[in-house]
Amino acid sequence: MQLPKLVSGRYPQIEPANPQPSPRVSMRFLMGMLPDNIRLEAHFTHLAPGAPPEPIGARKYTEMFFIHEGAARLITEGVTRDLAVGEMGVCIAGGQFTIYNASQTEPTSYFAVTVGPPE
Repeated sequence: MQLPKLVSGRYPQIEPANPQPSPRVSMRFLMGMLPDNIRLEAHFTHLAPGAPPEPIGARKYTEMFFIHEGAARLITEGVTRDLAVGEMGVCIAGGQFTIYNASQTEPTSYFAVTVGPPE
């Protein structure tokens, strides 16, 4: 898939990636290529209580998670870390990771930014 070239400016929220009711709802702000051929994506994700994690997997990109609400659990290279509101987790490209809601009773949400090579 050919991604658009990004330029400096304003990027309003795009329609949710999964508009159907779901325990995981993500709203993308941008996805495209920087001038130096680096892929950049930004999205906001809301996880319902007990939402299942995405499968653990290695990604070609680095991803940063900024916790907005609730508590998230981040697993990187087999190490589990709990993240609270106002904290940030980073997963370096090539590593195995996943993030999910640490609570069975409260929602969590985070803003994520990914940077890396085209996939």
